[in-house]
Amino acid sequence: MESLLRLSARMDKIVIGIGKLGAWLALPLIGITIFDIVTRRFFVLGSTKLQELEWHFHTGLFALCLAFGYLMDAHVRVDLVRERLKTRTKAWIEFLGCLIFLLPYMALVIYFGWTFVVTSYETNEISAAMTGLSHRWIIKAVLLAGFILVVFAGLSVLIRKIAFLFGSPELNVQLRTIKTPGDHPGGPARE
Repeated sequence: MESLLRLSARMDKIVIGIGKLGAWLALPLIGITIFDIVTRRFFVLGSTKLQELEWHFHTGLFALCLAFGYLMDAHVRVDLVRERLKTRTKAWIEFLGCLIFLLPYMALVIYFGWTFVVTSYETNEISAAMTGLSHRWIIKAVLLAGFILVVFAGLSVLIRKIAFLFGSPELNVQLRTIKTPGDHPGGPARE
C-alpha cells in the first residue's frame, strides 16, 4: 500500500506541476483578448487568427488545469448534500465515482481522441476559415494531454481512497493527518 501511495504522490506532482504551468496561459489569453477587442472597437480591424488564437489559449488553459482542479477538489459538487456526509461515505462516493464514471469515460475519450489527433496530423488539418490558423493537430493534442492528466488525477485520488477505505487502521490515521491535495483547512473530519 505504501508503494501505491508513493505512486499517487508522484502523479500528484505531475498534475500539479503541469496545472500550475498551464495556468500561465491565462496571461497571453488576456493580452490577446484585450488586443483583439481594442483593435476591433477603435481600429475596425478584425482578425480570424486572433480569435482562433484566443480559442486555442482558452482550450489549453482548460485542458492543462482541469486535472489540477479535480486534484485540488475545486470542481463542482452538490455541496449541500455532500458536506453533511461522513468522511467514510464521501470516500465511498469518490471511490465509486472514479471507478465507474471518471476512468471508463476518460478511457473512451482518450481512445477516440488519439485517432482524432493522428488524423488531424496526417491530413495537415487547418482552420476552416481562409485566414485561420494552421496545424490544428497541436490544439487537439493539448486537449488529449489534458484528458490524460485527468486520468493521472483520477488514479491518484482512487489510490488514496482505496488506502483510506481498505487500508489498515494505522494507515487511516496516517492518511488523515497528512495534508493531501484537495484537503480543505478547518474543522475536523467527521467519521
